[in-house]
Amino acid sequence: MTKVALPEPARLKPPDVVALGAHGMRTRPVRAVLSALGIAIGVAAMVAVLAIPASGAQALHDRLAALGPNLLTAGPGQTLFGDNATLPDDAVAMARRIGPVRAAAGTGTTSASVRRSDKIAPDDRSGLAVFAARPDLLGVLGGKVRVGAFLAAGNQNYPVTVLGSQAAARLGVDHIDPARPPQVLIGSQWFTVVGILAPMPLAPEIERSALVGWDVAKRLLEFDGHPSTVYVRTEESQVDSVRTVLAATLNPQAPNEVQVRRPSDALAAQKLTDTTYSALFLGLGGVALLVGGVGVANTMVISVLERRREIGLRRALGATKRQIRGQFLAESVLLSGLGGLAGVLAGVLVTAGYALSQGWPAVLPTGALAGGVGVAALVGAVAGAYPAVRAARLAPTRALA
Repeated sequence: MTKVALPEPARLKPPDVVALGAHGMRTRPVRAVLSALGIAIGVAAMVAVLAIPASGAQALHDRLAALGPNLLTAGPGQTLFGDNATLPDDAVAMARRIGPVRAAAGTGTTSASVRRSDKIAPDDRSGLAVFAARPDLLGVLGGKVRVGAFLAAGNQNYPVTVLGSQAAARLGVDHIDPARPPQVLIGSQWFTVVGILAPMPLAPEIERSALVGWDVAKRLLEFDGHPSTVYVRTEESQVDSVRTVLAATLNPQAPNEVQVRRPSDALAAQKLTDTTYSALFLGLGGVALLVGGVGVANTMVISVLERRREIGLRRALGATKRQIRGQFLAESVLLSGLGGLAGVLAGVLVTAGYALSQGWPAVLPTGALAGGVGVAALVGAVAGAYPAVRAARLAPTRALA
């Protein structure tokens, strides 16, 4: 008896496998969209969690580059008996004598409050302070005037004030009409607002204050003339050296009563805090992606059960187990991959929108974008492995029964 040679099954090319996988998605579009949505949410969360801190870090880097990491501040601490210390009157002049110091300026704290109206109680400070300052302060801080002008030699001896950005917002002063400039009540004296400062990240205390001339503060606000904060700009390569000697220079008699800080260190600490939160949200995004993968696996198992006859018919017509397995695995990977693409797009939009609202540059790490799609496809492959194997094991006789 002669044996009849059976023809070898036709081999499916990769485009054919992809087409078969896409066909399964097209027949059930609503289910496919809902399954891909879980993957998209997880990927979008992961992309946004990686891209938003990167945008914030870039904004922080740009901010430090613009403002300079070479700013030091010195203020009074406490005496050995726990009393509040004071800086000498000539502390600013002493700071300027340090070789690597480029410029120095000071502010002095007054006991006066600033109010928009005399109807407000004098003890209601609204978190705002009144500082005595000189015209050189703005240059040392590297700040800018958003509206109007800063204190100058021509007006610092008159009752005029410059508001920090947050102080202006709380007092309801958003513009200055040269013909009729706004006034605020400082202590018991009305002061004319001549300028509003732009935000100063390295000097948040200035943002929440009203600045008045040094001599005017002595004359009208009972200011004692002692500087409460000394701002020092140094050569960038000599910051640590100046920081070491600054306290002893400002107050040689009691250097331990002087506190020296570097404001840029606080911004760097803020970056570390943001990184910690990013790790937490990245984990939450991973959990969402895992849940999406479980949803894809569930969808594929149901698809196998619903398409038993299709599987049996294809097996009866000569399709191999490998081809059946490839078809369902391709459908799972396509489903997750499309969800990943949608998630990457959503993450990009969220990042761009948030960065725009914060005034940051939008930074989109290439690794996060490519990794989002890659991880989604990997999740799809893992989620679709069991349903694909189960479909391939169906015998044609049982599937068509």
